[in-house]
Amino acid sequence: MSTFPTTVDLDDLYVRPDGRVRPSLHMTEEEFVAWCDEDVKAEWVDGEVIIMSPSSLAHVRLAGWLYKLLSEFVSRKGLGEALGPEFMIRLARQRRRRVPDLLFIASERANLLRTNHLEGAPDLSIEIVSPDSQSRDRRQKFAEYEAAGVREYWIVDPVSRTVEPYALDAAGKFQLIDAADDGCLPSTVLPGFYLRPDWLWQEPLPDAIATLRELGIPL
Repeated sequence: MSTFPTTVDLDDLYVRPDGRVRPSLHMTEEEFVAWCDEDVKAEWVDGEVIIMSPSSLAHVRLAGWLYKLLSEFVSRKGLGEALGPEFMIRLARQRRRRVPDLLFIASERANLLRTNHLEGAPDLSIEIVSPDSQSRDRRQKFAEYEAAGVREYWIVDPVSRTVEPYALDAAGKFQLIDAADDGCLPSTVLPGFYLRPDWLWQEPLPDAIATLRELGIPL
């Protein structure tokens, strides 16, 4: 049985007595689950705890807008459920607990949902790249999601203003999804769903209801 305290001051763990920030935290998975609550956004990677930097206003707005589109689309189509931005996924074989910005789980796999996490790979994961997550989103999570069998992985990068949608091929490898002739990026997991990259960089973001209507969702 773990002896790790369930009530821990974050600063006590993450800041050294001399005031310097510790490079990392280490916990067992059991300790991490007991410690990490709704007030802390963190991931667990084979014993190492990664505490996420606070999101920028632009990041929060974009994640919220994408969630509105995705959740309304899959709900109206009866495809499953969209979750985010703080719902954890557990990749047991890789000893990982990750927190995608957004995820989609198909109705037929809803049995994998637990009270506080998804037990296994989502059907679709979306990560919005921030300055401190470039390597994590483009390399580490790319490899982890591919190995776990995430059917589709979208990397949205506001800095470079790029959207990279990847779909898992028959060999279990991510391949870039080709844009349509009009520039739209279609989903292979959600029939009829697509994004126009220019939508994401508008200020303010496009009206969500009008966008859903373009996607064929009457509101």
